[in-house]
Amino acid sequence: MRIGELSRRTGVPVATIKYYLREGLLPPGESTGRNQAVYDDGHARRLRLARALITVGGLSVVAAREVLEALAVPDRSTYGALAVAHKSVTRHDPDPAVPEEARQRAAERVRRLIADRGWELPHDHPAARTLTDTLATMEHLGNGSFAARLDRFAAASEQIAAADVDCVDEIRDSPEEMAETMIVGTVLGDTALSALRRLAQQDAARRRFAPASRPGPAAGPDLPQKPEGPDRTAVARPEAVRPDVDPTDNG
Repeated sequence: MRIGELSRRTGVPVATIKYYLREGLLPPGESTGRNQAVYDDGHARRLRLARALITVGGLSVVAAREVLEALAVPDRSTYGALAVAHKSVTRHDPDPAVPEEARQRAAERVRRLIADRGWELPHDHPAARTLTDTLATMEHLGNGSFAARLDRFAAASEQIAAADVDCVDEIRDSPEEMAETMIVGTVLGDTALSALRRLAQQDAARRRFAPASRPGPAAGPDLPQKPEGPDRTAVARPEAVRPDVDPTDNG
């Protein structure tokens, strides 16, 4: 298919496809002449994935390219692809205003957490650095309530991770699809889990903090009756107008 058909099939504008080609997110098509190329279903699949990683997953172009390159490596294991994805998507800029002492305390807290949970991880895992900097920043802000419940959050995260791996384990017959599923579940799953957390958080806050609604008084003979006649306080509503009728047409 030519680039116009690729655009129609995927819903990605031609200008965006050309940009992804220049940035290496999409491999070149098969050249058929000067400034002419054709693309196949593999291009369409990768284009949709690149678009999703950037628009929904919130990755930068550079991070998305690294993730896609990890998936393109022949015989790359699911675990290896995930390691590359974690390195690409887990990026942060530590706040220089946070005292080093707070950062050291946070790092020790993270080390103890990993050891206590029995997690076997690379010592320099990027997510461990992110968690360290986040806890240190919270301490710097005088908020230690999250850190005090870190074990509870870790236990919930283990359940989420197990569900992630279950999704991948369903497709053992295709290593390529396993790696892609793990990547998509990691990147787009972060967005979905953030949304789920906010929904559950709103409901939990309502249950604990929102005032209980009071039922209105029941109608009975001892209540004042509504006076007969038109309600002078009501706002008059205009008659509904059919969209295919001109209201100024009087006949």
